[in-house]
Amino acid sequence: MKTLGTHNYYIYILTNKVKTVLYTGVTNDLKKRLYWHQNPEAKDKSFTFKYKCFFLVYFEHFNDIDIAIKREKQIKGWVRNKKDNLINKFNPTWKFLNNEIE
Repeated sequence: MKTLGTHNYYIYILTNKVKTVLYTGVTNDLKKRLYWHQNPEAKDKSFTFKYKCFFLVYFEHFNDIDIAIKREKQIKGWVRNKKDNLINKFNPTWKFLNNEIE
């Protein structure tokens, strides 16, 4: 049985500097995950490295990993316009939030 409130999970959306590419992910440590997106291994072939998606524009917090993963999959299945609308409601100016995560 899971104990509620003891775990932190985040779904997040990153973009590139010119905001043309979106990446959706899930993690249990958002600050650390952002660091690894910005400081990949030398031969990293990941999507975020290839498209320079390092800038956080959206996130949601969950206490249950199963719910977080379900939400991540839901958002990944959306068309770009629907993702844009989600970000616009949360972060209308698409400000890069990386430095606001503690």
